[in-house]
Amino acid sequence: MHIPKRALVASLLVLNMLMATRFSVSRSVHPILRKSPKRISQLTSKYLHKSQSCPLWSSSFSFCLQSLHKSKTTSLSFSTSSTCPPSSLSMAASATASAVDDLSLKDNPLLQDFEFPPFDVVKAEHVRPGIRALLKQLESDLDELERTVEPSWPKLVEPLEKIVDQLTVVWGMINHLKSVKDTPELRSAIEEVQPEKVKFQLRLGQSKPIYNAFKAIQESPEWNALSHARKRIVESQIKEAVLNGVSLEDDKREQFNKIEQELEKLSHKFSENVLDATKKFEKLITDKKEIEGLPATALGLAAQTALSKGHENATAENGPWIITLDAPSFMSVMQHAKNRVLREEVYRAYVSRASSGDLDNTPIIDRILKLRLEKAKLLGYKNYAEVSMAMKMATVDKAFELLEKLQSASWDPAVQDMEDLKSFSKSQGALEADKLDHWDISFWSERLRESKYEINEEELRPYFSLPKVMDGLFNLAKTLFGIDIEPADGLAPVWNNDVRFYCVKDSSGSPNAYFYFDPYSRPSEKKGGAWMDEVVSRSRVLSRNGTTSRLPVAHMVCNQTPPVGDKPSLMTFREVETVFHEFGHALQHMLTKQDESLVAGIRGIEWDAVELPSQFMENWCYHRDTLMSIAKHYQTGESLPEDVYLKLLAARTFRAGSFSLRQLRFASVDLELHTNYVPGGSESVFDVDQRVSKRTQVLPPLPEDRFLCSFSHIFAGGYAAGYYSYKWAEVLSADAFSAFEDAGLNDSKAVQDTGRRFRETILAFGGGKPPLEVFVEFRGREPSPEPLLRHNGLLSTAASA
Repeated sequence: MHIPKRALVASLLVLNMLMATRFSVSRSVHPILRKSPKRISQLTSKYLHKSQSCPLWSSSFSFCLQSLHKSKTTSLSFSTSSTCPPSSLSMAASATASAVDDLSLKDNPLLQDFEFPPFDVVKAEHVRPGIRALLKQLESDLDELERTVEPSWPKLVEPLEKIVDQLTVVWGMINHLKSVKDTPELRSAIEEVQPEKVKFQLRLGQSKPIYNAFKAIQESPEWNALSHARKRIVESQIKEAVLNGVSLEDDKREQFNKIEQELEKLSHKFSENVLDATKKFEKLITDKKEIEGLPATALGLAAQTALSKGHENATAENGPWIITLDAPSFMSVMQHAKNRVLREEVYRAYVSRASSGDLDNTPIIDRILKLRLEKAKLLGYKNYAEVSMAMKMATVDKAFELLEKLQSASWDPAVQDMEDLKSFSKSQGALEADKLDHWDISFWSERLRESKYEINEEELRPYFSLPKVMDGLFNLAKTLFGIDIEPADGLAPVWNNDVRFYCVKDSSGSPNAYFYFDPYSRPSEKKGGAWMDEVVSRSRVLSRNGTTSRLPVAHMVCNQTPPVGDKPSLMTFREVETVFHEFGHALQHMLTKQDESLVAGIRGIEWDAVELPSQFMENWCYHRDTLMSIAKHYQTGESLPEDVYLKLLAARTFRAGSFSLRQLRFASVDLELHTNYVPGGSESVFDVDQRVSKRTQVLPPLPEDRFLCSFSHIFAGGYAAGYYSYKWAEVLSADAFSAFEDAGLNDSKAVQDTGRRFRETILAFGGGKPPLEVFVEFRGREPSPEPLLRHNGLLSTAASA
């Protein structure tokens, strides 16, 4: 069989990495219960599944934060007496705490039996009594399970699933509210009960009777008769139990548990510091000359922010304006402000967030890395990366290999990108042309792109109104997967009036799943970035009517530009891609056919494969029919001009080498910190970043760059020793989309047929099969890196390397 030379050469760059995982993947079939590498607590990641987060977009610095996961509740019977332990506070404080904890538990919304969480009525005062009552009940349930456990599905897995579900949905509810409706009171309440929650999780994760029962199932004569999904569950539980310290005894177990408690606390504090530091920066501008170049949408947002801060007469035209570090505001300044001094000030503030004063995350980073290393050694691993990789497709060596080869393919194009930028800025008479700095790159990149492709992102905004984008996205989902998505506002309580609720229906019109969508930035209370999370999973055991499986529910959270005045939310093309990305995650959660909750939807899939459907969906933003269906001028209804579409398509690979290197910096410093870094040694974490950046960045970061202090992906999210996963999964997702290219993107029937096959494999199997097997079942072969390199415009570079 003839294989094109360029595909062979490209394969030498990446494919050997993927093929080498075949044995380890088929052997290591222990799934993570949704993004287990969260690893702020190995145990936490086992039972509180990771949210799906979009990557740190190289072009927009859009930091995507994680939140812990959730599942669903079943009816619980709670004691009406408070379980709050005696307090050592002052008498006045004790009396207050007692009064709060004596709130009627039967009316506590956290403890009700509900189909959709009561997000609208949960308050901080419900947290302490609600969580304590829940934990008391679950302790009793766990006692009963350990007393009666047998190595069978009804006597082991089903009662365990119910315990896990009750905790994940309630804790997930309050943790979600902390991410989207943060208050000091909610923070305080969660922080107080968090150690009690972690203590219970540790007991559950280290239960010898449960562990032994799973081992007995694996060693029983009935093992071979189990389904793939059930085998995956058993193997996952055994592997997770070991990683959770089940084999540790006495002092070592006590030390392990202390580490887990502290890591959980540090992770939350890191995240809070980032949010507070982002909110803290405000730049009040009264002279319009200082913000020359900012587009109308940015001026409107800045004036709207000023209004919210008490400047009653603020207008987009006359100001005053307030610039913040929230993504829409920050990126507008970086890309469009002609005032170089302003760009520098805002950039320096952004890369130094949470690195000084009371909000300094530096000691938290050092402590987290030290504790992760101690934890790894307690478990018998050399470093924390090995712990993380125990639940992934890749190995440490293969992850490094992938990053090195992509770096090789990206370096020369990135160098050329910089030369192009210098030449262009010089041609425009820029005084800084000979010494472009970090706060110049985005600005001149936008000008070069406008010049080269005649595309102005701000001028495109009127063509991407949120309602039209969502309509087009839902029509695409109908075409590809045969589903209908209908508004269901009012069916479920929401946490903010801007949140929409939708029902996903199959071809017969029956509900298949539900999801929330929270689109807009709210800097005063909401974390930045974009993520998808599960609210409840599909489950046979937790069926509400005893016949059909419980339907999955998801939520998608973005931070795009909100409506200004009477205009709808007008989106940048990057924001459009972000919505498609998160919807891809949601589809995998919602369209699963797995009835075993522990591997349904996004659960149980190896971390480095979970970005496949999300990155896959982004490709459709460049598909002509799809893009034209969403790109309608919000006032006139006219379609995006054909020539503009062709320019967008051509601009897809603009500065691809630079964007690739930026992602590789993040992934490389993450692995370096979790493999070779010695906490307390001669090198600081910032020294490591600078060292890594010398080989991953054409323009090294500022000496005072403290980006790591806001790198929530790895210090407060699920990507510790796992950020490489974005690139790993990108190989899979690009190749998956190439199946549609091979079938013919203009052949509607071929697209539908391929879409149905994608749904029946990638989206349907969940964690019930190893991801490489699922991919082969869809694609008919193992993955190739050629489509990724081709989509990024790097194939010719790779072939000539």
